[in-house]
Amino acid sequence: MVELALPKNSKITQGKVWPKPEGATNLREYRIYRWSPDDGKNPRIDTYYVDMDDCGPMVLDGLLWIKNRIDPTLTLRRSCREGICGSCAMNIDGTNTLACTKGVDEIDGPVKVYPLPHMPVVKDLVPDLTQFYAQHASIQPWLETRTPAPEKEWRQSHEDRAKLDGLYECILCACCSTSCPSYWWNGDRYLGPAALLQAYRWLIDSRDEATGERLDHLEDPFRLYRCHTIMNCTQACPKGLNPAKAIAEIKKMMVERRV
Repeated sequence: MVELALPKNSKITQGKVWPKPEGATNLREYRIYRWSPDDGKNPRIDTYYVDMDDCGPMVLDGLLWIKNRIDPTLTLRRSCREGICGSCAMNIDGTNTLACTKGVDEIDGPVKVYPLPHMPVVKDLVPDLTQFYAQHASIQPWLETRTPAPEKEWRQSHEDRAKLDGLYECILCACCSTSCPSYWWNGDRYLGPAALLQAYRWLIDSRDEATGERLDHLEDPFRLYRCHTIMNCTQACPKGLNPAKAIAEIKKMMVERRV
């Protein structure tokens, strides 16, 4: 996947270089994007030094060490710290990933941390995901049925259940969608890899009875067909999923229902 770098004419300025912890001998340099909507200043890059002998091995550990020991104003999202909730998705060392599963030892040189690209920033490393979540809601991510509900449960064969593997595991971290150039430029109309992966998860579910309506909703020049299969989404997914394949399968379903 393409690595993201700041353009030469970027207005992001060099920020504060914080002092190194006294007595520490095993240091890692963190360069972190900082921006606050309250001070009226341009974004900046602050430099911190983390004592790795007093800190866990993941990038998120370093960020929390900085927040707890050096600069409490640093703002970020995190929750589970186990690669499940998707809260700590960021651009680290040029790649979208989860800070809680990215090891500091996987990075050569300074640890460069930015918010997810091409998203409005709320503050520092926190992107505004309002539109992203609205797009997910728009694909109706729940079971739609017409027949009367069974007394106990909707049954499904082992073979049909297996079709959902690689789809239901999505944690909505937005790493894939924010790595997609089509989503960067058409994010207001293109649903993006995450929402389309979820859309296919319900399209392929043998218990769902709204396939036609779901495909009708996606039948649009922008909602589905802005995908050009460059595979950034698949390479960025921290759960090892393949949104590009799911999107291709939706396109096949569109063709098959016309034949």
